[in-house]
Amino acid sequence: MPEDFSPDVVRLLVCTTCRSASAPPDGETRAGAVLLDRLAGQLPEGVEAVAVECLSNCTRGCTVALRGAGRWTYVYGNIDPDTHIGAVLDGAARYRATPDGLVPWRERPEHFRKNCIARIPPLEN
Repeated sequence: MPEDFSPDVVRLLVCTTCRSASAPPDGETRAGAVLLDRLAGQLPEGVEAVAVECLSNCTRGCTVALRGAGRWTYVYGNIDPDTHIGAVLDGAARYRATPDGLVPWRERPEHFRKNCIARIPPLEN
């Protein structure tokens, strides 16, 4: 199995090109890059943050995705790096604790319940 799909590691993909719809187009630090920086050193055990370019959710950026081997992938938007760090860390820990990525809806952080963009079946299915 390729290293990218190690069953022991969950990837938190963070779009580093996301910016808020109200932000000026130039001269700003992108929200995803800020989020990635703020997550450093705080991630739950077994979770790796990976910078990615464009998750094609520009109208609802900042966007993250959680994926892992044999797990459903979830894409979440409208992440504010100033107020949603706790939700991202909690959501990643809960996702990592499942064998299939299916965290019961009521057990997800509130922001994840209200801002799920997509749920994608495991590649292995």
